[in-house]
Amino acid sequence: MKVSQDRQRSYADKHRRPLEFVQGDHVFLRVTPTIGVGRAIKSKKLTPKFFGPYQISARIGHVAYRISLPPILSEIHDVFHVSQLRKYIMGASHVIEPNTIQLKENFSFEVLPVRIDDKKIKRLRNKEVSLVKVTWNPTTRDATWELESKMREQHPDLFIDA
Repeated sequence: MKVSQDRQRSYADKHRRPLEFVQGDHVFLRVTPTIGVGRAIKSKKLTPKFFGPYQISARIGHVAYRISLPPILSEIHDVFHVSQLRKYIMGASHVIEPNTIQLKENFSFEVLPVRIDDKKIKRLRNKEVSLVKVTWNPTTRDATWELESKMREQHPDLFIDA
């Protein structure tokens, strides 16, 4: 049993990298894009995954760090787990400012729908459900099937009734 555990540990350790930062380092913070109905969408190539950089002001425990956040993000708790951080390597081309994205308290941002592409009726055993295909980002072609009733309620401007 011990030999098997050691073998599995060696396989797992090859893919792990120790992340440690010191006070004064700069890091990016992870963000999660969500759609209007409240669930996260799968990140594609061009959707922002991190923004920043921000300076680490203190280390709290083994895996938690206090980050110096700007006044725009004053409502957000300033202590983050190491898994939510990414080391900043100098370069101005990959900096995403938080004021271009409206962040929520749980570090997610809402992606607004662009258009309705298709409509279908899904037949269940005893009822029919009307679905619409909503495009969230035309450049990355993010699209999901959503309930028509919820989309009409949340985004009535997308529906043009003749």
